[in-house]
Amino acid sequence: MKFDLSGIIFIPVTFKFVEQFAFLLQQQTITLVYLKVKCARTSQAIVDSALNSLRSMVKSRLDGKSSGSDHGRQQSSGSKKDVVELTDDNFDKNVLDGDDIWMVEFFAPWCGHCKNLEPEWAAAASDVKEQTKGKVKLAAVDATVHQELASRYGIRGFPTIKIFRKGEEPEDYNGGRTRSDIVASALDLFSENAPPPELLEILNEDVLKKACEDFQLCIISVLPHILDTGAVGRNTYLDVIRRMADKYKKKMWGWVWAEAGAQMDLESSLGIGGFGYPAMAAINSRKMKFALLKGSFSEQGIHEFLRDLSMGRGSTATVGGGALPKINRVEQWDGKDGELPIEEDIDLSDVDLDDIKDEL
Repeated sequence: MKFDLSGIIFIPVTFKFVEQFAFLLQQQTITLVYLKVKCARTSQAIVDSALNSLRSMVKSRLDGKSSGSDHGRQQSSGSKKDVVELTDDNFDKNVLDGDDIWMVEFFAPWCGHCKNLEPEWAAAASDVKEQTKGKVKLAAVDATVHQELASRYGIRGFPTIKIFRKGEEPEDYNGGRTRSDIVASALDLFSENAPPPELLEILNEDVLKKACEDFQLCIISVLPHILDTGAVGRNTYLDVIRRMADKYKKKMWGWVWAEAGAQMDLESSLGIGGFGYPAMAAINSRKMKFALLKGSFSEQGIHEFLRDLSMGRGSTATVGGGALPKINRVEQWDGKDGELPIEEDIDLSDVDLDDIKDEL
């Protein structure tokens, strides 16, 4: 196989230059070939290296294989099902008119950095979808096809990631490009706009399952009986829990509470009661492990407990029985003080006291 190299000029450039130059050309009649030329110092050595690289590329194309400069995104090991594909036609409806937060990657199929980002972006998209319940979405736009969008947002290099929030100007994403970095940034965006998690009373089995099975951790508080605290005391405890739920809302945990004695099987499975009430436990229902708050039931004490959990510190134990226990169905607290049960008067009119005396 012979190659006619007449009229071809070899210019030593960086791959980044090739990417940017190819995008600016945007001419279908021009083929830009980037050859990986090994270190060479003479003109003949450069030509020989270029020819070898070109032969390999042509052979790969003839064999039906893609080359390192193929005009298509590389296949990643992760699924891309949770990355939303945006176009000139659906962008405004999905992104600008929607209520969700969008992280949008503008890419070019031949861009090496885009190919490196692709599996990280795909994996992060699935994590973010699960952890934010779809409130933060990751998307991708092929800027070489949807040039109107690329032009509208001034895309000049690849990949470029922009953050879109309803009613606000888009902003550049300048965070890390790994899966964990992207997920962390998405959760920060979510927590900035999310309301505090709801604190639910454990009224039945469904409440506990939703809190513990839908989230990585569920935080369970067991508060003193209403007769021991009254409404004011109970609301004070609930306010402390709500403030901590708000503080840790980006962790996406479930938050529930029960009255002491209302769910004895639950208390027993978590070893609650030994430290008195109020008590708090954190359950990982996937591993069926739990940790107990051993400090004070205060903002400072709970913060230290949850901070250690977040950092993987602290002791854990297996949930008693290895599964969530049976939950009793109870009436929701009405927000009022408790009332002592009314003692019924005993009617002694039918009792013959003389017979009792004889028996004695």
